Amino acid sequence: MRTVKAAPRARARVRAPELTGRGWLNTGGRPLTLTDLRGRITVLDFWTFCCVNCLHVLDELRPLEREFEGALSIIGVHSPKFEHEADPDALAAAVERYAVTHPVLDDPDLATWRAYTARAWPTLVVIDPEGFIAASMSGEGHGPGLAALVRELVEEHTAKGTLQPGDDPYVPPAPADTALRFPGKAVSLPDGSFVVSDTANHQVVHLAPDLESERARWGGPGVFNEPQGLLLAPPALRDRLGIDLVVADAVNHQLKGIRFSDGTIHVLAGTGEQLRERSGGGPALRQPLSTPWDLAWVEDRVLIAMAGTHQLWAWRPGDTPEDGVVDVVAGTSNEGLVDGPAGEAWFAQPSGLAAAGDGSRTWIADSETSALRSLRRNDSGDLVVESHVGAGLFDFGHRDGPADQALLQHPLGVTELPDGSVAISDTYNGAIRRYDPATGQVTTLAQGLSEPSDAVVEADPDTGEVRLVVVESAAHRLVRVPLPEDVQHVDGPSRRTQRPPTTLPPGQVDLEVAFVPPPGQKLDDRWGDPTMLDVSASPPELLASGAGRARGLRRALEVVSGIPTGTLHVSVQAAACDGDPVTGEVPEHAACHLFQQDWGIPVVIDPAGDSRLTLDLRGV
Repeated sequence: MRTVKAAPRARARVRAPELTGRGWLNTGGRPLTLTDLRGRITVLDFWTFCCVNCLHVLDELRPLEREFEGALSIIGVHSPKFEHEADPDALAAAVERYAVTHPVLDDPDLATWRAYTARAWPTLVVIDPEGFIAASMSGEGHGPGLAALVRELVEEHTAKGTLQPGDDPYVPPAPADTALRFPGKAVSLPDGSFVVSDTANHQVVHLAPDLESERARWGGPGVFNEPQGLLLAPPALRDRLGIDLVVADAVNHQLKGIRFSDGTIHVLAGTGEQLRERSGGGPALRQPLSTPWDLAWVEDRVLIAMAGTHQLWAWRPGDTPEDGVVDVVAGTSNEGLVDGPAGEAWFAQPSGLAAAGDGSRTWIADSETSALRSLRRNDSGDLVVESHVGAGLFDFGHRDGPADQALLQHPLGVTELPDGSVAISDTYNGAIRRYDPATGQVTTLAQGLSEPSDAVVEADPDTGEVRLVVVESAAHRLVRVPLPEDVQHVDGPSRRTQRPPTTLPPGQVDLEVAFVPPPGQKLDDRWGDPTMLDVSASPPELLASGAGRARGLRRALEVVSGIPTGTLHVSVQAAACDGDPVTGEVPEHAACHLFQQDWGIPVVIDPAGDSRLTLDLRGV
């Protein structure tokens, strides 16, 4: 495998392109231009609301907004991946759901995305007070480095006299008033009542069978932070630890337990800090987690849909919370749709779990691949991952029929029905779909719902009729949905994420990932090259050479002719450590930081294309 040894090219000072789109949110209806932001440091956050990594970046930016309130403007640029995300009402709901407290440009046609040549969600671009691009970086985990860069820019432009902050352009929207706000998941109790995660209110709520009357509320800001998955504790767990409900406390990156008798809440797993590097697990109360989204009881352990690392984990409870252990069950942390042995499988934001009643498998809603998948043991007793519906990261739609041709759009929930089939909360299609493993067919049970994110099976107490109680998240309610005798067959078009392709020529293409460590850090090369580059293509035949995993941030690729289009998949990792402030050397016990990002780049092969492809992990 050849490597490119050339040094990174110096970059000319580039003026930031204008911000253009359909409209603005959080500005009181006022459009913004770069002229309005002149004199302030501006950070553009290119995001899409389906993306858990983008949600992590929102949380990373909040401390910067507070620290540099008088000098810094954060501007969200919402460039959608899915069709549903281009709906202006859906975007407005997402801005409220995730408590975005800065202006947001609605960029449904990716006009500003193109202007800034963004290639991944999330991407951050820093603009100095004079209107020039100071840095561009992809992925998450840039918070401390970004803060250091902003401090440097504040010092530089204060000295130059070009830092002249004007008024903050953010205008908060009018507050909403409903009992629930963007509920996420629900479970039923034996008496016919329900417990629901009231996600945007940061609480867990016990509802009466009428789905409205409240019997109890637990938590609140400071206790829960956007709770999602709920699991009614099985007797073994309840007797051992005295808890009745396990909660996936997503943004606190923890599992917590609620005791119904006294309303107390107990930490079961997670430190409260987000996991920032690959890990195999460890003691439950000392192991960081990353955005746990749903839970299921499988083989005497709690299976966790760890959306933030694109994996499945498990919490194995002990006799006390201190005795519990968490470990990885499936997934490499690479993002994509790859089946096979659990340890080699790829997921993309698993968000829903349902254990089959016969114990044969666990169903998985893999949201970013718009897929229904499952985890089961094969004849040798090994865990394997299978896909039943779904084509990949960028293919979606609403199409019924044979499972290998059916399409979903960002499903968040799965529910096993009494006959062994699976109800899928097909969130961005606003539908409940059904997959029948006996026939291999996908049908539609209900449409016209507002971002359904979970469902619970219920039998009518009078007639015994089976129906679903659906968490209709964007309508802020639970609603009963009958199971129709005559299912619907929808034959909608196939959709694909419409991002601008990159034109590459056949022959040699020099790939370079730009990475400049944040101020005060340096690449830690004490034990060899601290960077890793993993390259593949769809179709694989697109690359004659250059695919694979190897050290370094540069790679020579050999692109074949005769294949007009494809997708280039690039994953990168770089480790930087805090250096001595005087010598710059890395002390033996320095704090180190892992930077990583995955790109899926649509490409068009044309001799006129640029033979050098540069991606910014952190370019300054």
